[in-house]
Amino acid sequence: MPSPKRTYADLPEHLQALEKAGLLQRIDEPVNKDTELHPLVRWQFRGGIPVKDRKAFLFTNIIDSKGRAYDMPVAVGSLAATPEIYGVGMGQPLDKINKAWQDAVANPIPPAEVQEAPCQEIVITGKELLGDGNGLDAFPVPISTPGFDSAPYFTNTNCITRDPDDGTQNMGTYRAGLKDSHRLGVRMSSRIGGADGYQHWLKYKEREEKMPCAIVVGCPPLVNYCSPAKFQHGMDELAIAGGLAGGPINVVKAQTVDLMVPAEAEIVIEGLIATDHLEPEGPFGESHGYVALEAYNMAFEVTAITRKTKAVLPSIISQVTPSESSVIRRTAQQSVFLSHLRDNLGIQGIKGLVMHEPLTSVLRFIIVIMDQGAAKTEIWRALYGAANYRADCAKFVIAVNDDIDPDNPDSIFWAMAYRSNPAEDSAILPFRAPGHGPDADTRPDPDSTLLINATMESVMPPLALPKKKYMENAAKIWEELGLPTLRPETPWHGYELGNWTEYWDKMAERAAKGLYAENGSLTAQRVRKGLIPETPTDQVADDR
Repeated sequence: MPSPKRTYADLPEHLQALEKAGLLQRIDEPVNKDTELHPLVRWQFRGGIPVKDRKAFLFTNIIDSKGRAYDMPVAVGSLAATPEIYGVGMGQPLDKINKAWQDAVANPIPPAEVQEAPCQEIVITGKELLGDGNGLDAFPVPISTPGFDSAPYFTNTNCITRDPDDGTQNMGTYRAGLKDSHRLGVRMSSRIGGADGYQHWLKYKEREEKMPCAIVVGCPPLVNYCSPAKFQHGMDELAIAGGLAGGPINVVKAQTVDLMVPAEAEIVIEGLIATDHLEPEGPFGESHGYVALEAYNMAFEVTAITRKTKAVLPSIISQVTPSESSVIRRTAQQSVFLSHLRDNLGIQGIKGLVMHEPLTSVLRFIIVIMDQGAAKTEIWRALYGAANYRADCAKFVIAVNDDIDPDNPDSIFWAMAYRSNPAEDSAILPFRAPGHGPDADTRPDPDSTLLINATMESVMPPLALPKKKYMENAAKIWEELGLPTLRPETPWHGYELGNWTEYWDKMAERAAKGLYAENGSLTAQRVRKGLIPETPTDQVADDR
């Protein structure tokens, strides 16, 4: 079936673009989806492989632990194994992505309804959903955390629900574990700041009605990136995706539920979620990096499965960060937070915002980057603004200047060590909502947030590394000598931080030329009596 007119790529076109760019690894050997597939891809996140060398994987020969073979390929890492892969999916250079998100949120474009869609080339209902090899059991759904997970899980979900009061649709990423060929266990977060889908479920529960839901697997990437982005409550993610695409996203009415789904999706699982009972679900390795233990969650009964004839099943690497999931969440959420601080709160001097990713799962540490010389009031407004934007984020918020690498914890510790006074430059905010974590949903007591101002409050001497030109020259010599490949770490050269004079600069230049004796001659003319050692020369009147 030909696809309707559109301004965005679907998943197969995205995979082709990745392969053309050398960012896709095809695996044609048999791989067990239950024990081997996710562990294999996991190694590129835990095996010391540089970020730039990670790939998207396309598995074309899937088997399971019972010896069954599947004819549907599985893609893993195809959305965001690296920021570069994410950029291909966004259709934007990396340095334009933040602005693209901000423009899309500010200028959403409602979706356009079509009557026929590729996602409904095959429609499966009724008895065709039941039994081994049918319904959900026909799909090569991987086990994400073998040894801990209780079932194969759809991880790359775009779960669509509708507010029964105002009709607004919401699309979120929630885990969905297989229970049977026609049943799923779904977890929509009930914590403060959690899922809109859960808020819809509460309304259906009050009405004593089942909640219609469509689990979309394999959206066009621009649509997929919107599901986990956590926009303000009530915003339609499909409209924001339209803003990203610069044109409406095609949608079609689902076959058995009153919901609109992306027309170019690979697979759509339609169904009803019970509101009068819950069923044990899990354990499952969660995106906060710990195993979420068994809990009572939502029971999803499948009413239809629709799909493309030649569908691809995408799965996301999540669990311990960094992961594909964290790259997706981090990139979008950094843009949303920065836009709030700069545009909504009007904070002056803010240059950027970074959410720490490795192991901490993006939400716990937020680094606010401020101009050198930014007013102290603006620094603290940025700290408080970042801490209060979302209930489940920002356990630690640290402000630094733009010479600090926010992705290097050592660099942040360095700023804290020399640019902050804990008694004056920190504050603790009580009564923060527990965030997404191993015990977040059951802990009765609130959490707290620590704010730290680690910016320079006055000028400082230069960083004590050789100047850039000397380090660059030494790097050339290093390479000529055939020494191990350099991987520069910030900071890798010295630079000025305000407390430096032209006089001292000339002294350093003379020393580098072997003319240190000229410096000695000049200092001999500046001898003083009656001082104690370590008296700074700039505290002595008429020193020069």
